[in-house]
Amino acid sequence: MLLGRYRFFCRFQEDALLPTYKGSTFRGAFGNALKRVVCAVREKDCGRCLLAQRCLYARVFEPAPRPDGLRLATPPHPYVIEPPLDPGTRYTSGDSFDFNLLLFGEFNDYLPYFVYAFEAMGEQGLGARRGHGMGRYALKCVTSGARQLYNDQTRQLEKPRPDMLRLAPPTDASGTLGVKLVTPLRLKHDNQLQAELPFHLMTRAALRRVSTLFACFGEGEPPLDYRGLVARAQDIEVVCSRLRWCDWQRYSNRQEQAMLMDGMSGEITYRGALGEYLPLLEIARAVHLGKQSAFGLGQIDYSFQPDLPA
Repeated sequence: MLLGRYRFFCRFQEDALLPTYKGSTFRGAFGNALKRVVCAVREKDCGRCLLAQRCLYARVFEPAPRPDGLRLATPPHPYVIEPPLDPGTRYTSGDSFDFNLLLFGEFNDYLPYFVYAFEAMGEQGLGARRGHGMGRYALKCVTSGARQLYNDQTRQLEKPRPDMLRLAPPTDASGTLGVKLVTPLRLKHDNQLQAELPFHLMTRAALRRVSTLFACFGEGEPPLDYRGLVARAQDIEVVCSRLRWCDWQRYSNRQEQAMLMDGMSGEITYRGALGEYLPLLEIARAVHLGKQSAFGLGQIDYSFQPDLPA
């Protein structure tokens, strides 16, 4: 699967007031901006629009079930926004404001639309009181790795060169795995939101994320032993858990209601025969896990310490 990782460098032109976690603010403002950029008919309900199957906004924010028989209640979004992780809420004119955008598969070809939408979003403002003299910013440049793809002086956008994301071969290594939940992780099991993270739950989430992304934006579901991986994950023990529950909510303008966005945060350590799971975790580290991953939730990091030979 193609994965593009793009860094957007911005600078506030006015004071701004943002929430502690900024991903939800980004999602709503970006959605509005992208719809203004690409929507041809201004239809409020995309499901009633004749252009929905071809419209970039509908494909990004309201993806329809795949016509090829892939069974997904809700297809994954083709992007992830990684907002700034600093907890600050007040910004002044001149402050930098940088974030990452991940694009999957063919949606890397649409990077110009995303860049234009983020520029339009800056003109409207971001955060509380946007549009009332606060929160406007300017997009200065966009990079991908060491390459600068765009800057506000030339306003020329170079063609992106996304990486190919593949599952590495598994190993039989045993050892200790430390996982850090960089942003809140929301996982459901048996239709219940989970507050603990046994390794089989982490495995289920990683398998679900990898299989759906690769099926929708890559070359198809990878040939994995799904049942066997979940079953063997039951034998991985939790050595230490420093997880905590984060309570917060966002207001959805599209759905016109407040939405709870709480989830797990912190660190957890596992021990056991973990080698066959490391390729899955490497993909998960790149693409996030769980619900609401499109605007930055479920970002993880990990370190693995193999056992020393006897």
